[in-house]
Amino acid sequence: MAYEGIRAHRPLIMGRRGAVATNHPMATAAGLDTLRAGGSAADAAVAISLTLGVVEPHMSGLGGDGFYHHWSAKTGRAETFAGTGQAPAAATIARYRAEGGIPIDGPLAIQTPGKLAGLAALHAAHGAKTWGALFGPAVEAAREGFAATHALRHFIGDNRRRVGADATSRAIFMPDGGVPALGTLVVQPVLAATLLRLAAAGPADFFTGGVARDLAADFAAIGALPVAGDLAAVVPLLAPPIGIAWRGFEVRQTPAPSMGFAMLQMLRIIEGRDLAALGWGSAALLHLMIEAKKRAFLDREAQAGREAPDFTALLSDARRDAHAASIGDRAARLPVRAMAEADTTYFCVVDSDGNAVSAIQSINGAFGSGVTGPRTGILLNNRMSYWHLDDGHANALAPGRRVRHTMNAPMVMKDGKPWMVFGTPGADNQVQVNFQVLVSCAVFGLDPQQALEAPRWTSSQPGQESNYPHGGEDVLTIERGFGDATIAGLRERGHQVKVVGDLEGACSLAAIRVLENGVRMGASDPRRDGWAAAW
Repeated sequence: MAYEGIRAHRPLIMGRRGAVATNHPMATAAGLDTLRAGGSAADAAVAISLTLGVVEPHMSGLGGDGFYHHWSAKTGRAETFAGTGQAPAAATIARYRAEGGIPIDGPLAIQTPGKLAGLAALHAAHGAKTWGALFGPAVEAAREGFAATHALRHFIGDNRRRVGADATSRAIFMPDGGVPALGTLVVQPVLAATLLRLAAAGPADFFTGGVARDLAADFAAIGALPVAGDLAAVVPLLAPPIGIAWRGFEVRQTPAPSMGFAMLQMLRIIEGRDLAALGWGSAALLHLMIEAKKRAFLDREAQAGREAPDFTALLSDARRDAHAASIGDRAARLPVRAMAEADTTYFCVVDSDGNAVSAIQSINGAFGSGVTGPRTGILLNNRMSYWHLDDGHANALAPGRRVRHTMNAPMVMKDGKPWMVFGTPGADNQVQVNFQVLVSCAVFGLDPQQALEAPRWTSSQPGQESNYPHGGEDVLTIERGFGDATIAGLRERGHQVKVVGDLEGACSLAAIRVLENGVRMGASDPRRDGWAAAW
């Protein structure tokens, strides 16, 4: 029986032929238009990805990385395509120690971008339309401009120093020296020209062609470490997803270097409990889930970043039982290490044939490094800040290595077909919010729009943060919509609770639920510019 206590204010979007959910209406329109023109889910993913890099520049773009999880209705096969660049050849622990650490922004925060490699591999395997035919919405938005939203203005305001420190970025996003007025057109003509070149020449041009030469010149001009050889060394990572059986479902996640396995661990830890009896939104249920999250993050810290994490051991019955047995009635203080907010964008697509894509991409922090290449118009990431400088750490910096990622793109299967495709940006908050949404839908029967608008919590542990220097507080942030009784119950159990307003919690989910009759239910998160559409 569905839990009746959540009222969604946005309509649940439904259609029979296809659905798209992204974090910006223009990207959603690009994806839906692609589907209606006969494109596949992979085609729509390319159009969405490129458009998001223009209209949501603070979250993702050509200067970042991405993970793309595809399921084929024809073959029943699932694949993941990771476009993630490696640490530059010149990036060493000694160099950054001499700098006093890894900067959170600026030129030395820039890692070799790899998103386009993963996106191109997805399209090569499953695209129905030509590569160049998918660039139109992104080129138009860059050349003609898009209107500044409340969310974009918020992120510019919060990152004035980062954006304003670079002359090229400042001219694009703060042309009058301050936060642009609502509806101001943000125009990126240099980026539009780069997109047109990539549309005509193909994705390899980004890594070994004319765009690569200009991007390498940008790196040199701004004082970043990547060089042409680093770009040429980028290759996509293709692998099957990892997964677990859970309460009649198969929950799949992106493999390493994604840290999506932590969500699977959380699900395993709580699978033996009668969750329905605890009650949706109760202090007892939240306490159990929060404590499961804390324990999964201990393993995340110890294992993520290794070349081959032992997923068999991490997701084993023995590991599950040990973690579950350690959860008591009181909140545990579990620092993940002895001893920044990051931003991303997520989207999902289900096409008329039933093919599905769960996708996530990022330039790491809001506006990444804050530096835009003057020749290419590409806003560059600050992914170097994810590395550790501790010798022997699982995620220790080394030239040519790929850093671990909080980005994850889940997909839930039932009877061999997609049941729900969903995910969120939000750095360390991603897997724990995805965890909550799946429990709400699979156990309590919430529809995806209810689940996305429902109040949420995020748990932080000392040493948890992915960005250098990897700090973190012992705090539980919870939206007030859970109610006074639940909040009081969590405090009584020893949680250090910070209450925020309705819809003021972390993350911005997108979801598509597929019914047995083929109806696709699209849902979007009102916490940012999310929008869903179906036909």
